[in-house]
Amino acid sequence: MDVVGDLLARDRRSRDPALVTPDGRERTAHDLITNGYKAANVLRYLGAREGSTVAVDPTPGLHATLAFLGAARLGAAVRFDPDAGVAAGDRVVVVPVADGSALDPRPGTNIAAFGGPPERPETTHWEQELWSENPATPPSTVSPSDPVVRGEGGTVSHGRLVDAAEAAATEHGIDPGTRVVVRTTLADSRTVAAGVVAPLARGGVVVLTDAAGETDPESTSLGDLAVVDGPDAEPPEPARVDVASLPDLTR
Repeated sequence: MDVVGDLLARDRRSRDPALVTPDGRERTAHDLITNGYKAANVLRYLGAREGSTVAVDPTPGLHATLAFLGAARLGAAVRFDPDAGVAAGDRVVVVPVADGSALDPRPGTNIAAFGGPPERPETTHWEQELWSENPATPPSTVSPSDPVVRGEGGTVSHGRLVDAAEAAATEHGIDPGTRVVVRTTLADSRTVAAGVVAPLARGGVVVLTDAAGETDPESTSLGDLAVVDGPDAEPPEPARVDVASLPDLTR
């Protein structure tokens, strides 16, 4: 795997589990890849391209994950900070519907809201477009040196994120079937590497938590690793990856 979009290669589609959402629902690799294509097409329709930036809500969830994968497939970088994305004039901002009405984007920034129909007609209803979108992968040209995550600390390239994911997977024994519970914000690129890219690259399962840091009890009991935000966090699993101990990817 050279770039994050390689996670969505067609030959990786299978019926093996790949993602568990905070409500305990399980998605297969086939589901995730197909919906990643759809997310890429929605973002492309809204103007995301190679070199552009998509701002995404940082709470671990299905639509944040799909927006990240879809943007990466297009060659657009993701900023897990919607307010900063609006201020910077990012091409697309993907947020929960409750947050969308409070944003005041400049011309050229499109808002997409998930979690229900938006109040404002100019805001795109993310789920409505996503589930009706073409599942074919859009064309793009992405290289390992291209940016994939933008943040306050700097920009992380595809190659650096992929290498960090591989290192985390090797160090912590993430293998096919390993379940990795994400218990901290996606705003830290190290969380994205260890908690999302690493398990998906190795055939493991990403288990997402809700805003309160909780998961469905059935999902929690299946976890092998927990990606947490510091040494004082108390995951329910027997092993954990402390994000704060991982190398800073923006330096």
